[in-house]
Amino acid sequence: MGENSRKYGLLQDLLLMGVSTFAMYYVARGVISSLPMSQDHEKDQQDQARLKAAAHLRKLQRSRDDSGESGSDDDSRGRKSRIRKEDIELNQYESQIAMEVVAPEDIPVGFDDIGGLDDIIEELKEAVIYPLTMPHLYSHSSALLAAPSGVLLYGPPGCGKTMLAKALAHESGACFINLHISTLTDKWYGDSNKLVRAVFSLARKLEPTIVFIDEIDAVLGQRRSGEHEASGMVKAEFMTLWDGLTSANEKGVPARIMVLGATNRIQDIDEAILRRMPKKFPVSLPSKSQRLRILELLLKGTKTDPENLDMGFLTRAMAGMSGSDIKEACRDAAMVPVREFIREQRQRGVAMAGVRAEEVRGLRTEDFFGTKGGQLFLEKHAKSPSKRSKVKSEESSDGYEDAEDHEIIAESMD
Repeated sequence: MGENSRKYGLLQDLLLMGVSTFAMYYVARGVISSLPMSQDHEKDQQDQARLKAAAHLRKLQRSRDDSGESGSDDDSRGRKSRIRKEDIELNQYESQIAMEVVAPEDIPVGFDDIGGLDDIIEELKEAVIYPLTMPHLYSHSSALLAAPSGVLLYGPPGCGKTMLAKALAHESGACFINLHISTLTDKWYGDSNKLVRAVFSLARKLEPTIVFIDEIDAVLGQRRSGEHEASGMVKAEFMTLWDGLTSANEKGVPARIMVLGATNRIQDIDEAILRRMPKKFPVSLPSKSQRLRILELLLKGTKTDPENLDMGFLTRAMAGMSGSDIKEACRDAAMVPVREFIREQRQRGVAMAGVRAEEVRGLRTEDFFGTKGGQLFLEKHAKSPSKRSKVKSEESSDGYEDAEDHEIIAESMD
């Protein structure tokens, strides 16, 4: 009897130890998993990137459906049989790149909002956009009519290169990937190459696709002997996928992918990259007619005094200025009537809460030649002509005329 009781007690102790061990294991695992240090942050980031990428693709699909693009019967059948963009399966690297996809309706800039670049816009439409988005109109006669693999916009800063790329994204109808330098950099060795591969694999899934790289000289600059190994590998991977063995399908038809670059330092871009960008458009300083068009666009929604606003004089005075400089000069000049009105109301002791915007006077010519803030720039610019305006460029036929106008304006101001 005593022996049976000892066996029963031993079994009871073993059972209690087993249950307590399992209980402690599950409790410990629950406590450890709830600690902040134990969470897999990279997995959470990948999940968030995948969700955001799916949202981007759904938005892109809705914009494509709403646009109701029409083409030939063959193209329509191909579009119907093509998989919807929101149903495309993406890996973790493609999900990161998909977050850089821009929907056309998110860009409020069109070709009509750009002044002075009509020739470049027309050539972009005829030689780039149409062959890329409507290949059935070109490829049936010759394979030479395919869209170029790369387009480069180069010229001085502030002349509209990035704005032209925005308008191209808005009106092309193609998927637009706005690729940033930070997107291609990763702390893990080799992941940057995988991100570059994901750019082109995603572009093939979404084709026709335009991959835009602003300041392309910083990403794909000259390869040097002292360059970091990772940077050289990224450039090699980019060029291999751009125009290598896998740049066409099994039938030899090149993928409808175009790389669009913008830079003001074309001399710093690698020669192999320039070879892959056969279309190069110089976006130079605006000529007199172009400056007039830019002024008209900038002042379209601004209250002006037509009797005291000489657009021709301002056009001549702004010779040698870029489009960005003209915009800043207009912004500073538009502040002058508001500043004067506020001062007058303060002197009268009128509360600013009851002031009406309709009482502010219109913009005048002299507002562009003040001595406060950025307006001083225009006055100095007119008195001391820029060296750039004295050189007759190939794109501007009125370079000498602008220089002469500068001298006349400087004499009249003195």
